[in-house]
Amino acid sequence: MRFGVVVFPGSNCDHDAWFAVRQNLGQQAEFVWHDSERLGNLDAIILPGGFSYGDYLRCGAIAKFSPVMRAVKKFAADGGLVLGICNGFQILVEASLLPGALLRNRGLKFICRELRLRTETTDSPFTGAAEKGQLLRVPIAHGEGCYIADERTLDELEAEDRVVFRYLDNPNGSERDIAGILNRERNVMGMMPHPERASDPLMGSTDGLVVFRSMVSALALQL
Repeated sequence: MRFGVVVFPGSNCDHDAWFAVRQNLGQQAEFVWHDSERLGNLDAIILPGGFSYGDYLRCGAIAKFSPVMRAVKKFAADGGLVLGICNGFQILVEASLLPGALLRNRGLKFICRELRLRTETTDSPFTGAAEKGQLLRVPIAHGEGCYIADERTLDELEAEDRVVFRYLDNPNGSERDIAGILNRERNVMGMMPHPERASDPLMGSTDGLVVFRSMVSALALQL
């Protein structure tokens, strides 16, 4: 399988995502520069964490205008798998590929630590290899990770089984402890925690690999 990792000015988890896919899973992975207008022959796209364009406006608000995002939107509309991690989640929200918004953390502090996530659904290409209720040890590293949405949207996310992960100990004030969500078509997922930073034994946890393994399995079924 061929994964593309989009690199924006300010991305700092692009190599982590590349390493998780290429070295930990043995799949093909390549970098896609932010001004690329075409994605090429890729099977999945990862928008990595970091501080795209320095987060000088709202996180992700400038990145959504990058030429590559037009290609990402078309890729997603055609059914391609798109995973947004941390800043990638923020970009997906700003680009209207996912609903809601991500605001400053409760307490207004940057948080960087490992925490536990509960898997809420396995009915997705990103969690098909997990078990419902499975707990994952995955780190976070963000200052604007508080997920909010109107009550109708939150109710729809829950009713349609589109909440993928919840925090067991909510670190940032996210509504209903939400840590990751899906779009209606279930081929786009955004999550604030970093699965790529929990994909190698040297990091103290390999729980994040379940996300990437799930994507590989889902792609294999399409062949």
